[in-house]
Amino acid sequence: MKMARNWAIIALIALAIVALPAGGSALRVVMTVLSIAFFAGIALFGYRLYRENRFTLDAMSDRQRFVLYGSIGLAILNFTATSRFFNAGGVGILVWLALLGLCSYGVMWVYVSYRSYS
Repeated sequence: MKMARNWAIIALIALAIVALPAGGSALRVVMTVLSIAFFAGIALFGYRLYRENRFTLDAMSDRQRFVLYGSIGLAILNFTATSRFFNAGGVGILVWLALLGLCSYGVMWVYVSYRSYS
């Protein structure tokens, strides 16, 4: 019964967004607020990771830190420009994926090179 009530509440909210005037504008505002909250949560998680692993980051070589921070910065720029890449068509999506792969490779390279005993 409780689950049916929850589904009914969600259905009423969806109906209100579709039926009421300016429902699309309200939906855009809600989605924008949720997106901001999501990215703020990711930023807080990154800050916490930085604080917990500060010694490890300081123990890395300058080259490793440069690659790590560059990969993270490029990933942030890549996610910021997602809509532009996707609107460019198939080539834009391939470039987006290639940049994301490059960022992932950079982070993985730092991890592997830091953990090696050479």
